[in-house]
Amino acid sequence: MTVAACGSAPPDYSSVWSTPATTTTTAAPTTTDKPQPIVEFLYGHQVVGEQIPLDRLTDITVTLLPPPGWTKPAKSNFSPGTEVIAKKGTDSMATVVVLKLSGNFDVGEALQHANVDAEASKNFTKLNASTADFDGFPSSMIEGSYDTADGKRLHTYRRVVIPATPAPAFQRYLVLFSVTTAADQTVTEAGDVEAIIKGFNVALK
Repeated sequence: MTVAACGSAPPDYSSVWSTPATTTTTAAPTTTDKPQPIVEFLYGHQVVGEQIPLDRLTDITVTLLPPPGWTKPAKSNFSPGTEVIAKKGTDSMATVVVLKLSGNFDVGEALQHANVDAEASKNFTKLNASTADFDGFPSSMIEGSYDTADGKRLHTYRRVVIPATPAPAFQRYLVLFSVTTAADQTVTEAGDVEAIIKGFNVALK
């Protein structure tokens, strides 16, 4: 999947941040005061992003480790190449999307848009946030809870990482990581969620 630089609108990865939904496209960025999610920000700066499955990355590694009882669903409605693990019988799910980026942009400015999707969620309540580097790469994290369209309250942990390989083979990536559970299962699922977050890793090969 490609985030087109021109001629078409960028894919909508907002479903990655919450519950599965068929991937759709968003309207092209406009000059309004409405905050742009990071993918739309990159699209507006003529940045092209190709989604790469984790097992096809050649110069970085991104790790998502499933705790006991978590498995990869046989089918999902996420965009092709999205890494998904879930716990059967619960709303607990973790996802990773990796986009290989082409085009110049200011990383710090881009990360100012990292939490827009989360903060735009219905009745979102922020519990924690950080702009500290992650595994040595620029990053932004936010944690909180929100309401779904069907009335469920979900707890979510989301992290955006922008790793880059060194020159001369300079290459930037956009990594979108999320872990989501039902808000009323936060305590019972805390151990698994902590294990997934601790096991998530981004590194150069």
